[in-house]
Amino acid sequence: MNWLLVALGAAVGAPLRYLTDRAVQTRHGSVFPWGTVAVNVAGSLLLGLLTGALGAGTGSDQARLLLVTGLCGALTTYSTFSYETLRLAERGRAGLAAANIGLSLAGGLGAYVLGAGLTGGLGPG
Repeated sequence: MNWLLVALGAAVGAPLRYLTDRAVQTRHGSVFPWGTVAVNVAGSLLLGLLTGALGAGTGSDQARLLLVTGLCGALTTYSTFSYETLRLAERGRAGLAAANIGLSLAGGLGAYVLGAGLTGGLGPG
């Protein structure tokens, strides 16, 4: 049953990632991967909100599998971030590659901390 919950969450997260990435990227005429940055930062915010709320005892293990592992796992994408960063560097755009790393890490971590903080998920314990 657990694998089915993960699969159901992923079945929502993966298309959401793709559609969001395409919607954001088509609005920017640059080679910078704004779509991937957007889905990773939004996914990190959602992950922070969910882990904070679920960690506060308001959710079950099943909810965690469905939403955290399935949905957020499929919504965010480290592999695409890595690929796009390396492609930028290979094409002589080291500055954009470095900016992608910095923006993705700072944005993702900051969004997670914000989300977890809003739901009380950063307190002691």
